[in-house]
Amino acid sequence: MALKLAVFIAAALGLPSLPCAAQEVADFYKGKQIAIVVGFTPGGSSSLYAQALARHMGRYLPGSPNLIVQHVPGAGGLVAANNVYNTAPRDGTTFAITGRTVAIEPLLGNKNAKFDARQFNWIGTANVEYTTCALWHTAKVKTLQDALSMEAIVGGSGADATEVVFPKAANKLVGTKFKVVLGYPGSTEILLAMERGEVEGFCGIGWTFLKLRKGDWLKDKKINILYQMSLEKHPELPDVPAIIDYAKTSDDRKVFEFLFAPQEMGRPPTRKRWASRCSMSAASRSRCWWNASMRRRRR
Repeated sequence: MALKLAVFIAAALGLPSLPCAAQEVADFYKGKQIAIVVGFTPGGSSSLYAQALARHMGRYLPGSPNLIVQHVPGAGGLVAANNVYNTAPRDGTTFAITGRTVAIEPLLGNKNAKFDARQFNWIGTANVEYTTCALWHTAKVKTLQDALSMEAIVGGSGADATEVVFPKAANKLVGTKFKVVLGYPGSTEILLAMERGEVEGFCGIGWTFLKLRKGDWLKDKKINILYQMSLEKHPELPDVPAIIDYAKTSDDRKVFEFLFAPQEMGRPPTRKRWASRCSMSAASRSRCWWNASMRRRRR
């Protein structure tokens, strides 16, 4: 997971040309077993989305194949991506759920990224997630302003995981003082570490996950949400600052936009975005926004 939560679902690359006829495709998948490789430990958000997909997705595929979930944790989803690229069958029977930062690892010179992300078939995302940075109620740091002057210890899995990259970016671009402790297999273990007092927070947890799985924490005020990591604030968190608004320079803001772009894919365009990118009729603005956004991401 580790929330990860606007996870991308990547199909195995190099798929052979399957018959175009629906019946022939159904014959290919009939009786087959499709593996959903999850790059994180059981119990986290990615695992939950995978379980939901496995329960329902087969009914909508030709041939109604069975779907099973395989957990391949490690390095924030990097191990799963490497597995799909180099080891998994390239016949359409394997796809993976990885961390959203995995795709850019080769661009950052990570030698452990044994794949070319451009060669994946990117299927979609299970959810458009707003990621948050949450600290346990006993931590001295209660707000984003506190984090600018006091150190807060947060947990992380691999060096390339979202919950590691994002707080480090906040340190560099905003001036926070997060100390990231690595080595946790996934979000389940990081959240447990927060309760035990091993770490003080988790700067990579989705708002949806918090509401659904840790609603008691919110109700009992066991955590403080310092900020949210997205291009726009979530409607349910109007008073929680967006870290992107605290970027020191316009170039720093662009770095945040680059980091947050993957989790924004799939989000319906808003009137604000339409107005900023288009000057045509309202009926045409949706297409205009998508064209503009895709051009921006391809650069």
